[in-house]
Amino acid sequence: MVSVLVDADGCPVVDLTITVAKSYNLKVTLLCDTAHYMQRDGADTIMVSQGADAVDFVLVNRVQKGDIVVTQDYGLAAMVLAKRGYAIDQNGRWYTSENIDQLLDSRHMSKKIRQAGGRLKGPKKRQKEDDEKFEKSFNKLCEFATNN
Repeated sequence: MVSVLVDADGCPVVDLTITVAKSYNLKVTLLCDTAHYMQRDGADTIMVSQGADAVDFVLVNRVQKGDIVVTQDYGLAAMVLAKRGYAIDQNGRWYTSENIDQLLDSRHMSKKIRQAGGRLKGPKKRQKEDDEKFEKSFNKLCEFATNN
């Protein structure tokens, strides 16, 4: 059975994810560290000690082939894809074998710019349309995952 795992630290679509997953009868597990603990009806919560990538490592060790992971972390998404899971970001973009290398490269270049003292523009303020786009795309991913 397909499960949905959410990298819940700072995730703006936790409630929307639970609502959509419920319509497909999918189990939802939220993973967060002690600084971001959350509890939601319709989902289990796993709390992890604080630490660099602590939530990511627990999540990737739990993901099974065909599971769906909601994350904005490219590195975590790459590990999920390696385990033959599906990954989607908070804006509805599916991480795939076709786009993950470019996304990881972009992350690496951004880190180099920041380390050299450069500044990068942050993400724009989240809009209602962003949630609608995520919901539509997540519905498609749930449909796809449950039929494969």
